[in-house]
Amino acid sequence: MNISLILACIWILVANVLALIPSRDNHWTRAYVLIAIGIPLLGYVTYENGPWWGLAMLVAGMSILRWPVIYLLRWMRRD
Repeated sequence: MNISLILACIWILVANVLALIPSRDNHWTRAYVLIAIGIPLLGYVTYENGPWWGLAMLVAGMSILRWPVIYLLRWMRRD
């Protein structure tokens, strides 16, 4: 396993631990930080391992950060 996949697994573990800690703002600041770290990490995984692993990490990240994705889709559909 190379360094990009190890970093992606650490990102997933940190995201799950952060979700367990109570928050006053419904975890939105933590979600923004995870997104800011996750997007370059996704590019790194895709660069080192190819598009299929990048797609798998994208799906994993979207399952963890599902509410930002839902709000983005709602915002894009809005007239």
